[in-house]
Amino acid sequence: MFGKAIKKLYKALCQEEWNATVCGIIVALLSIICLAWARPWGAVGAIRNWAEWILYGIGMWGDQPASILLNTGSVIGLGFVAGAFISACLGGDFAFRIPPRLELAKAVFAGIFMGIGSAMCGGCNIGGFYQAVGNLSASGFCMMIGIVVGAVIGIKYLYWEMEHITWGSGGAKTFQVPGALQIILGIVTLGVLIWGTNAYATSENAKMVRLAGLLIIPAGLGYTMQRGRWCMIQGFREPHMTGDTKMAKSVILSVAVLAIGIAVLKYPGIVPDAFDLDECADAEGFRNTAHYVRGFFGWVAIVGGVIFGFGALLAGGCGTGTLWRVGEGQIKLWVVMPIFGITNAFVDGWFKEKEWEEDGVFGSYVYMPDTWLGYGGTLALIFFVMALWYIIVTWNEESEKLIVPM
Repeated sequence: MFGKAIKKLYKALCQEEWNATVCGIIVALLSIICLAWARPWGAVGAIRNWAEWILYGIGMWGDQPASILLNTGSVIGLGFVAGAFISACLGGDFAFRIPPRLELAKAVFAGIFMGIGSAMCGGCNIGGFYQAVGNLSASGFCMMIGIVVGAVIGIKYLYWEMEHITWGSGGAKTFQVPGALQIILGIVTLGVLIWGTNAYATSENAKMVRLAGLLIIPAGLGYTMQRGRWCMIQGFREPHMTGDTKMAKSVILSVAVLAIGIAVLKYPGIVPDAFDLDECADAEGFRNTAHYVRGFFGWVAIVGGVIFGFGALLAGGCGTGTLWRVGEGQIKLWVVMPIFGITNAFVDGWFKEKEWEEDGVFGSYVYMPDTWLGYGGTLALIFFVMALWYIIVTWNEESEKLIVPM
Protein backbone atom coordinates (compact mmCIF):
# COMPACT_ATOMS: atom_id res chain seq x y z
CA MET A 1 0.00 0.00 0.00
CA PHE A 2 2.84 2.39 0.86
CA GLY A 3 4.53 1.67 -2.47
CA LYS A 4 1.28 2.31 -4.32
CA ALA A 5 0.93 5.65 -2.56
CA ILE A 6 4.44 6.64 -3.69
CA LYS A 7 3.68 5.63 -7.27
CA LYS A 8 0.42 7.55 -7.19
CA LEU A 9 2.20 10.70 -5.96
CA TYR A 10 4.93 10.30 -8.60
CA LYS A 11 2.30 9.93 -11.29
CA ALA A 12 0.47 13.06 -10.12
CA LEU A 13 3.62 15.17 -9.82
CA CYS A 14 5.69 13.89 -12.72
CA GLN A 15 3.57 12.12 -15.32
CA GLU A 16 0.04 13.48 -15.45
CA GLU A 17 -0.75 16.77 -17.19
CA TRP A 18 -1.45 19.42 -14.60
CA ASN A 19 -4.65 21.44 -14.53
CA ALA A 20 -4.27 24.74 -16.43
CA THR A 21 -5.94 26.80 -13.69
CA VAL A 22 -3.63 25.35 -11.03
CA CYS A 23 -0.63 26.06 -13.27
CA GLY A 24 -1.73 29.66 -13.75
CA ILE A 25 -1.89 30.19 -10.00
CA ILE A 26 1.50 28.52 -9.43
CA VAL A 27 3.06 30.68 -12.16
CA ALA A 28 1.69 33.83 -10.50
CA LEU A 29 2.84 32.83 -7.02
CA LEU A 30 6.35 31.90 -8.18
CA SER A 31 6.51 35.18 -10.13
CA ILE A 32 5.69 37.10 -6.95
CA ILE A 33 8.31 35.15 -5.00
CA CYS A 34 10.91 35.82 -7.71
CA LEU A 35 10.27 39.56 -7.56
CA ALA A 36 10.39 39.54 -3.77
CA TRP A 37 13.69 37.68 -3.94
CA ALA A 38 15.42 39.93 -6.48
CA ARG A 39 13.64 40.90 -9.69
CA PRO A 40 10.89 39.81 -12.08
CA TRP A 41 11.60 36.79 -14.24
CA GLY A 42 11.42 36.84 -18.01
CA ALA A 43 12.57 34.98 -21.12
CA VAL A 44 14.12 37.47 -23.53
CA GLY A 45 17.01 38.46 -21.25
CA ALA A 46 18.34 34.90 -21.28
CA ILE A 47 17.76 34.28 -24.97
CA ARG A 48 19.43 37.60 -25.87
CA ASN A 49 22.44 36.97 -23.60
CA TRP A 50 23.02 33.53 -25.10
CA ALA A 51 22.69 34.97 -28.61
CA GLU A 52 25.19 37.73 -27.81
CA TRP A 53 27.72 35.04 -26.87
CA ILE A 54 27.11 33.28 -30.20
CA LEU A 55 27.65 36.55 -32.05
CA TYR A 56 30.70 37.38 -29.93
CA GLY A 57 32.17 33.95 -30.64
CA ILE A 58 31.98 34.48 -34.41
CA GLY A 59 33.26 38.06 -34.21
CA MET A 60 29.96 39.84 -34.87
CA TRP A 61 29.53 41.41 -31.42
CA GLY A 62 31.77 44.16 -30.05
CA ASP A 63 32.10 44.02 -26.28
CA GLN A 64 32.21 40.75 -24.42
CA PRO A 65 28.68 39.98 -23.15
CA ALA A 66 27.85 39.49 -19.50
CA SER A 67 28.72 36.07 -18.14
CA ILE A 68 26.10 33.40 -18.73
CA LEU A 69 26.51 32.31 -15.11
CA LEU A 70 26.37 35.83 -13.65
CA ASN A 71 23.83 37.66 -15.79
CA THR A 72 20.50 37.49 -13.99
CA GLY A 73 18.48 37.04 -17.16
CA SER A 74 20.70 34.16 -18.27
CA VAL A 75 20.58 32.44 -14.88
CA ILE A 76 16.78 32.69 -14.93
CA GLY A 77 16.74 31.08 -18.38
CA LEU A 78 19.11 28.30 -17.36
CA GLY A 79 16.95 27.49 -14.35
CA PHE A 80 13.77 27.59 -16.44
CA VAL A 81 15.07 25.25 -19.15
CA ALA A 82 16.51 22.92 -16.49
CA GLY A 83 13.14 22.74 -14.75
CA ALA A 84 11.36 21.97 -18.02
CA PHE A 85 13.97 19.33 -18.88
CA ILE A 86 13.56 17.67 -15.48
CA SER A 87 9.79 17.61 -15.90
CA ALA A 88 10.04 16.17 -19.41
CA CYS A 89 12.51 13.46 -18.34
CA LEU A 90 10.71 12.38 -15.18
CA GLY A 91 7.42 12.33 -17.09
CA GLY A 92 8.81 10.37 -20.03
CA ASP A 93 8.12 13.27 -22.40
CA PHE A 94 11.64 13.99 -23.64
CA ALA A 95 12.47 13.06 -27.21
CA PHE A 96 14.31 14.66 -30.12
CA ARG A 97 11.39 15.74 -32.32
CA ILE A 98 12.41 16.89 -35.78
CA PRO A 99 9.49 18.65 -37.51
CA PRO A 100 8.63 18.64 -41.23
CA ARG A 101 10.85 20.77 -43.46
CA LEU A 102 8.23 23.50 -43.81
CA GLU A 103 8.07 23.90 -40.03
CA LEU A 104 11.86 24.29 -39.89
CA ALA A 105 11.66 27.01 -42.53
CA LYS A 106 8.90 28.74 -40.57
CA ALA A 107 11.04 28.54 -37.45
CA VAL A 108 13.55 30.93 -39.05
CA PHE A 109 10.90 33.54 -39.82
CA ALA A 110 9.20 32.99 -36.47
CA GLY A 111 12.45 33.77 -34.65
CA ILE A 112 12.94 36.96 -36.66
CA PHE A 113 9.40 38.20 -36.00
CA MET A 114 9.58 37.36 -32.30
CA GLY A 115 12.96 39.07 -31.96
CA ILE A 116 11.76 42.28 -33.60
CA GLY A 117 8.40 42.32 -31.83
CA SER A 118 9.85 41.73 -28.37
CA ALA A 119 12.37 44.56 -28.87
CA MET A 120 9.50 46.91 -29.73
CA CYS A 121 7.59 45.97 -26.55
CA GLY A 122 10.35 45.82 -23.98
CA GLY A 123 10.04 42.04 -23.73
CA CYS A 124 8.19 39.00 -25.00
CA ASN A 125 4.74 37.96 -23.83
CA ILE A 126 6.20 37.67 -20.31
CA GLY A 127 8.19 40.90 -19.97
CA GLY A 128 6.12 42.94 -22.40
CA PHE A 129 2.65 41.78 -21.31
CA TYR A 130 2.40 39.45 -18.31
CA GLN A 131 5.05 40.98 -16.08
CA ALA A 132 4.32 44.48 -17.34
CA VAL A 133 0.63 44.36 -16.39
CA GLY A 134 1.39 42.39 -13.25
CA ASN A 135 3.99 45.00 -12.27
CA LEU A 136 1.35 47.70 -12.74
CA SER A 137 2.80 49.17 -15.94
CA ALA A 138 0.34 50.47 -18.53
CA SER A 139 2.55 49.37 -21.43
CA GLY A 140 1.49 45.76 -20.90
CA PHE A 141 -2.01 46.54 -22.14
CA CYS A 142 -0.55 47.82 -25.41
CA MET A 143 1.28 44.57 -26.10
CA MET A 144 -1.80 42.60 -25.08
CA ILE A 145 -3.85 44.32 -27.78
CA GLY A 146 -1.12 43.68 -30.32
CA ILE A 147 -0.77 39.99 -29.46
CA VAL A 148 -4.51 39.43 -29.98
CA VAL A 149 -4.33 41.02 -33.43
CA GLY A 150 -1.11 39.18 -34.27
CA ALA A 151 -2.63 35.86 -33.20
CA VAL A 152 -5.66 36.40 -35.46
CA ILE A 153 -3.41 37.30 -38.40
CA GLY A 154 -1.33 34.21 -37.63
CA ILE A 155 -4.41 31.98 -37.66
CA LYS A 156 -5.45 33.41 -41.04
CA TYR A 157 -1.98 32.69 -42.38
CA LEU A 158 -2.00 29.10 -41.07
CA TYR A 159 -5.33 28.48 -42.82
CA TRP A 160 -3.94 29.99 -46.03
CA GLU A 161 -0.84 27.81 -45.70
CA MET A 162 -2.92 24.66 -45.30
CA GLU A 163 -4.76 25.48 -48.52
CA HIS A 164 -1.94 26.72 -50.74
CA ILE A 165 1.40 25.28 -49.63
CA THR A 166 2.11 21.60 -50.17
CA TRP A 167 5.92 21.72 -50.03
CA GLY A 168 7.82 20.56 -46.98
CA SER A 169 5.36 18.14 -45.45
CA GLY A 170 7.96 15.41 -45.16
CA GLY A 171 11.07 14.96 -43.09
CA ALA A 172 9.52 14.66 -39.65
CA LYS A 173 11.28 12.24 -37.32
CA THR A 174 11.22 11.48 -33.63
CA PHE A 175 14.15 9.93 -31.83
CA GLN A 176 12.97 8.45 -28.55
CA VAL A 177 15.16 8.33 -25.46
CA PRO A 178 14.83 5.19 -23.31
CA GLY A 179 12.64 5.78 -20.26
CA ALA A 180 15.27 4.66 -17.77
CA LEU A 181 17.84 7.03 -19.31
CA GLN A 182 15.34 9.88 -19.15
CA ILE A 183 14.85 9.34 -15.43
CA ILE A 184 18.61 9.22 -14.87
CA LEU A 185 19.10 12.44 -16.85
CA GLY A 186 16.28 14.11 -14.92
CA ILE A 187 17.75 13.14 -11.54
CA VAL A 188 21.27 14.22 -12.58
CA THR A 189 19.94 17.58 -13.80
CA LEU A 190 18.06 18.04 -10.54
CA GLY A 191 21.28 17.33 -8.65
CA VAL A 192 23.22 19.87 -10.73
CA LEU A 193 20.44 22.41 -10.17
CA ILE A 194 20.56 21.93 -6.40
CA TRP A 195 24.37 22.10 -6.44
CA GLY A 196 24.32 25.32 -8.48
CA THR A 197 21.72 26.91 -6.20
CA ASN A 198 23.79 26.03 -3.16
CA ALA A 199 26.97 27.39 -4.78
CA TYR A 200 25.30 30.75 -5.34
CA ALA A 201 23.61 30.76 -1.93
CA THR A 202 26.82 30.13 0.03
CA SER A 203 28.78 32.87 -1.72
CA GLU A 204 30.02 35.82 0.33
CA ASN A 205 28.92 38.14 -2.46
CA ALA A 206 25.36 39.42 -1.90
CA LYS A 207 24.73 39.65 -5.63
CA MET A 208 25.73 36.01 -6.07
CA VAL A 209 23.33 35.01 -3.31
CA ARG A 210 20.57 36.70 -5.30
CA LEU A 211 21.34 34.34 -8.17
CA ALA A 212 20.46 31.31 -6.04
CA GLY A 213 16.79 32.24 -6.05
CA LEU A 214 16.95 33.33 -9.67
CA LEU A 215 18.07 29.81 -10.58
CA ILE A 216 15.76 27.66 -8.49
CA ILE A 217 12.54 29.71 -8.66
CA PRO A 218 12.47 29.78 -12.49
CA ALA A 219 13.22 26.04 -12.42
CA GLY A 220 9.89 25.67 -10.64
CA LEU A 221 8.27 27.80 -13.33
CA GLY A 222 9.78 25.70 -16.11
CA TYR A 223 8.69 22.49 -14.41
CA THR A 224 5.16 23.82 -13.93
CA MET A 225 4.73 25.07 -17.48
CA GLN A 226 6.04 21.89 -19.09
CA ARG A 227 3.96 19.72 -16.80
CA GLY A 228 0.80 21.70 -17.60
CA ARG A 229 1.61 22.43 -21.27
CA TRP A 230 1.12 26.04 -20.15
CA CYS A 231 1.79 28.32 -23.12
CA MET A 232 0.43 31.84 -23.04
CA ILE A 233 0.08 32.19 -26.80
CA GLN A 234 -2.54 29.44 -26.66
CA GLY A 235 -4.62 31.75 -24.51
CA PHE A 236 -4.63 34.28 -27.32
CA ARG A 237 -4.89 31.76 -30.19
CA GLU A 238 -7.39 29.07 -29.18
CA PRO A 239 -10.43 31.31 -28.50
CA HIS A 240 -10.20 32.47 -32.13
CA MET A 241 -9.17 29.13 -33.65
CA THR A 242 -11.09 26.39 -31.83
CA GLY A 243 -13.14 28.36 -29.32
CA ASP A 244 -11.37 26.68 -26.41
CA THR A 245 -10.97 29.07 -23.46
CA LYS A 246 -9.09 26.91 -20.95
CA MET A 247 -5.70 28.59 -21.38
CA ALA A 248 -7.12 32.08 -21.79
CA LYS A 249 -8.98 31.81 -18.48
CA SER A 250 -5.88 30.45 -16.79
CA VAL A 251 -3.82 33.42 -18.03
CA ILE A 252 -6.54 35.84 -16.90
CA LEU A 253 -6.54 34.41 -13.38
CA SER A 254 -2.75 34.33 -13.30
CA VAL A 255 -2.46 38.01 -14.21
CA ALA A 256 -5.00 38.96 -11.52
CA VAL A 257 -3.19 36.99 -8.81
CA LEU A 258 0.17 38.38 -9.93
CA ALA A 259 -1.09 41.97 -9.81
CA ILE A 260 -2.42 41.54 -6.27
CA GLY A 261 0.84 40.09 -4.97
CA ILE A 262 3.05 42.68 -6.63
CA ALA A 263 0.83 45.55 -5.51
CA VAL A 264 1.38 44.36 -1.94
CA LEU A 265 5.16 44.23 -2.47
CA LYS A 266 5.31 47.62 -4.14
CA TYR A 267 2.87 49.49 -1.94
CA PRO A 268 4.88 52.15 -0.06
CA GLY A 269 5.93 51.04 3.40
CA ILE A 270 5.04 47.36 3.02
CA VAL A 271 8.47 46.14 1.93
CA PRO A 272 10.64 49.22 2.58
CA ASP A 273 13.89 48.26 0.84
CA ALA A 274 12.70 45.56 -1.53
CA PHE A 275 13.47 47.62 -4.61
CA ASP A 276 16.70 49.39 -3.72
CA LEU A 277 18.41 49.09 -7.08
CA ASP A 278 21.85 49.21 -5.46
CA GLU A 279 20.98 45.91 -3.79
CA CYS A 280 19.61 44.23 -6.91
CA ALA A 281 21.75 41.77 -8.81
CA ASP A 282 21.08 43.51 -12.12
CA ALA A 283 19.30 46.85 -12.28
CA GLU A 284 19.73 47.38 -16.01
CA GLY A 285 16.49 47.67 -17.95
CA PHE A 286 14.35 48.88 -15.07
CA ARG A 287 13.29 52.39 -14.12
CA ASN A 288 13.67 53.73 -10.60
CA THR A 289 11.87 51.54 -8.06
CA ALA A 290 9.17 50.25 -10.40
CA HIS A 291 10.56 47.12 -12.06
CA TYR A 292 9.29 46.29 -15.55
CA VAL A 293 7.97 49.81 -16.05
CA ARG A 294 9.28 50.65 -19.49
CA GLY A 295 8.71 53.53 -21.89
CA PHE A 296 6.50 51.54 -24.25
CA PHE A 297 3.01 52.88 -23.47
CA GLY A 298 2.06 53.79 -27.02
CA TRP A 299 1.46 52.58 -30.54
CA VAL A 300 4.94 51.04 -30.97
CA ALA A 301 4.18 48.34 -28.37
CA ILE A 302 0.88 47.57 -30.11
CA VAL A 303 2.68 47.10 -33.43
CA GLY A 304 5.39 45.11 -31.68
CA GLY A 305 2.75 42.89 -30.10
CA VAL A 306 1.24 42.21 -33.53
CA ILE A 307 4.65 41.22 -34.91
CA PHE A 308 5.50 39.09 -31.89
CA GLY A 309 2.07 37.43 -31.81
CA PHE A 310 2.32 36.51 -35.48
CA GLY A 311 5.81 35.11 -34.95
CA ALA A 312 4.67 33.08 -31.95
CA LEU A 313 1.90 31.53 -34.06
CA LEU A 314 4.50 30.49 -36.64
CA ALA A 315 6.76 29.14 -33.91
CA GLY A 316 4.04 27.26 -32.08
CA GLY A 317 5.17 28.78 -28.78
CA CYS A 318 5.60 32.13 -27.05
CA GLY A 319 8.75 33.31 -25.26
CA THR A 320 8.51 30.90 -22.34
CA GLY A 321 6.73 28.33 -24.50
CA THR A 322 9.84 28.30 -26.65
CA LEU A 323 12.08 27.67 -23.65
CA TRP A 324 10.12 24.82 -22.10
CA ARG A 325 9.71 23.16 -25.49
CA VAL A 326 13.47 23.42 -25.94
CA GLY A 327 13.69 21.58 -22.61
CA GLU A 328 11.60 18.69 -23.92
CA GLY A 329 13.55 18.27 -27.15
CA GLN A 330 11.47 20.00 -29.83
CA ILE A 331 14.00 20.80 -32.55
CA LYS A 332 11.82 23.45 -34.22
CA LEU A 333 12.11 25.58 -31.10
CA TRP A 334 15.85 24.86 -30.96
CA VAL A 335 15.95 26.70 -34.30
CA VAL A 336 13.58 29.46 -33.21
CA MET A 337 15.47 30.30 -30.02
CA PRO A 338 18.89 31.41 -31.38
CA ILE A 339 17.33 33.33 -34.27
CA PHE A 340 14.91 34.97 -31.84
CA GLY A 341 17.83 35.94 -29.61
CA ILE A 342 20.14 37.16 -32.39
CA THR A 343 17.40 39.29 -33.93
CA ASN A 344 16.46 40.75 -30.55
CA ALA A 345 20.11 41.44 -29.71
CA PHE A 346 20.64 43.47 -32.89
CA VAL A 347 17.33 45.34 -32.79
CA ASP A 348 17.36 45.99 -29.05
CA GLY A 349 20.99 47.09 -29.25
CA TRP A 350 20.14 49.51 -32.04
CA PHE A 351 17.25 50.95 -30.04
CA LYS A 352 19.48 51.42 -26.99
CA GLU A 353 22.19 53.07 -29.07
CA LYS A 354 19.63 55.57 -30.38
CA GLU A 355 18.18 56.01 -26.84
CA TRP A 356 14.69 56.03 -28.33
CA GLU A 357 13.04 54.62 -25.23
CA GLU A 358 14.56 57.29 -22.98
CA ASP A 359 13.66 60.02 -25.50
CA GLY A 360 10.00 58.96 -25.59
CA VAL A 361 10.05 57.76 -29.20
CA PHE A 362 8.36 54.48 -28.27
CA GLY A 363 5.87 55.95 -25.83
CA SER A 364 5.64 56.87 -22.17
CA TYR A 365 6.73 55.41 -18.85
CA VAL A 366 3.44 54.89 -17.04
CA TYR A 367 3.52 53.30 -13.60
CA MET A 368 -0.23 53.29 -13.04
CA PRO A 369 -0.20 53.76 -9.23
CA ASP A 370 1.64 57.07 -9.80
CA THR A 371 -1.32 58.36 -11.83
CA TRP A 372 -4.72 59.43 -10.53
CA LEU A 373 -5.61 55.73 -10.28
CA GLY A 374 -3.42 55.02 -7.26
CA TYR A 375 -2.94 51.40 -6.19
CA GLY A 376 -6.63 50.70 -5.66
CA GLY A 377 -7.66 52.13 -9.02
CA THR A 378 -4.82 50.32 -10.78
CA LEU A 379 -5.94 46.95 -9.43
CA ALA A 380 -9.54 47.80 -10.30
CA LEU A 381 -8.51 48.60 -13.88
CA ILE A 382 -6.51 45.37 -14.23
CA PHE A 383 -9.40 43.35 -12.82
CA PHE A 384 -11.80 45.11 -15.19
CA VAL A 385 -9.68 44.36 -18.27
CA MET A 386 -9.20 40.74 -17.22
CA ALA A 387 -12.93 40.37 -16.47
CA LEU A 388 -13.77 41.87 -19.86
CA TRP A 389 -11.40 39.42 -21.55
CA TYR A 390 -13.01 36.56 -19.59
CA ILE A 391 -16.51 37.66 -20.65
CA ILE A 392 -15.51 37.98 -24.31
CA VAL A 393 -13.87 34.55 -24.57
CA THR A 394 -16.71 32.88 -22.64
CA TRP A 395 -19.30 34.51 -24.90
CA ASN A 396 -17.27 33.48 -27.95
CA GLU A 397 -17.01 29.89 -26.68
CA GLU A 398 -20.81 29.69 -26.83
CA SER A 399 -21.51 31.90 -29.86
CA GLU A 400 -18.36 31.25 -31.96
CA LYS A 401 -18.70 34.81 -33.26
CA LEU A 402 -14.97 35.57 -32.97
CA ILE A 403 -13.63 32.32 -34.38
CA VAL A 404 -11.58 32.90 -37.52
CA PRO A 405 -13.24 30.95 -40.37
CA MET A 406 -11.18 28.55 -42.46
